[in-house]
Amino acid sequence: MALVDAPGIVHLGLGAFARAHLLPATQVAMAASGERHWGVLGVSLRHPDVRDALAPHGFRYTLALRDADDRGRPRERREAIEALRGVLVAPEDPGAVLDAIAAPATRIVSLTVTEKGYHHDPATRTLRRDDADLAHDLAHPDAPRTTLGVLAYGLARRRARGAGPVTLLSCDNLPANGDTLRGLLLAFAAQVDPALAGWIDAQCTFPNAMVDRIVPRSENPAVVAAEPFFDWAVEDRFAAGRPDWTAYGARFVPSAEPFEKLKLRMVNGTHSTVAYLAVVAGWATVDEAIAQPALRRTIEALMREEIEPTLPALPGLDLADYRARLLQRFANPALTHRTRQIAMDGSQKLPQRLLGTIADRLAAGASVERLALGVAAWIHFLRGVDEQGRAYPIDDPLAGALADLRAHAEAAPDERSRVAMITGFAPVFGALGRAPAFIDAVARHTATLRMHGVRATLEP
Repeated sequence: MALVDAPGIVHLGLGAFARAHLLPATQVAMAASGERHWGVLGVSLRHPDVRDALAPHGFRYTLALRDADDRGRPRERREAIEALRGVLVAPEDPGAVLDAIAAPATRIVSLTVTEKGYHHDPATRTLRRDDADLAHDLAHPDAPRTTLGVLAYGLARRRARGAGPVTLLSCDNLPANGDTLRGLLLAFAAQVDPALAGWIDAQCTFPNAMVDRIVPRSENPAVVAAEPFFDWAVEDRFAAGRPDWTAYGARFVPSAEPFEKLKLRMVNGTHSTVAYLAVVAGWATVDEAIAQPALRRTIEALMREEIEPTLPALPGLDLADYRARLLQRFANPALTHRTRQIAMDGSQKLPQRLLGTIADRLAAGASVERLALGVAAWIHFLRGVDEQGRAYPIDDPLAGALADLRAHAEAAPDERSRVAMITGFAPVFGALGRAPAFIDAVARHTATLRMHGVRATLEP
């Protein structure tokens, strides 16, 4: 592929989020500094859809920023995004992807592959040793399927060619996402070649980062919708330079952890709670769901009374204002953010979105009633049918195991026993799933959801 301005960034996982977050931020940074070498080469790890849609337009696309005016009427502002230099499709030509990671011009390899793309147990953040795709990659170094395989073998080529250090930048919603990526990649690389793992450890950096912008799934790859709100806090640990993303509103910080906790718990934890309750109740979009007075009251109280006390101090942050603005973001009528999209991959999301907060609250001897409602809503959601009798799929990498678990749990003699069987599933719940106070709180809500439904559960 002939590319103008060899890209300095190779990005794995070219979904809507990357095209609404990393790409516009990089474009503005390049325009501000004149450093054209920071263009992005996208990599689709599965499908050619984005490549096929954007190639006829020179890989240009439109970012549509959508919100409401003072009267609540939807509005839109469009931006032309031209920072994407090309798109590779890994299953079609895995060697080209590995070569791109190894290219001397590449200084950053960034990722938005979702939580399930890390092939780890979410409760422990350790490599899933029985993963069939990882086993495939160990046996097929020239045609890896997984993110970890692509990174390891691309970096092996980089090492062999003496191309120098590179930054691995996760932009996924994981706690300590850079540290998590580092641990998983080193564990996989050590199975490939211990010397490769040593080189990666010495030559690569893995900054932690918090990313925040609500981006619904895009039906048209040429137009990506997003909210105007944008936040990105990233540790300034780059092995071979970086764009100045502050031109778009990013901030470089010594530690991303407090920003991470704020976002994962306040934004993602409440988003998931809304989604599981809403799917079961039949509320299709987040704005429709948060417009239900009882749900809005519940989510606001969840943030104020149970999540906010667990957050580290952030200088200058007004939590009451943050909470109010977040509710306003959820109510955005122009995004039509579907609750089914947010509900996907719950087994991978719950540990960082809800379970960590619950563990902190229990350790402090504090109530977890509303947090437990979010977990109960997920368990209730796993039935696969809403209150109108409409079936929906359980889109989750552990869907089979969860279906078997739920079937066994249904035979238990009482609600608490049913819940205990599900929370005993260690890949999701770890040791927390055996805590009596946690099981009791979740079982109270699953019983109410089962007998009376979502609305009655939410009403005071």
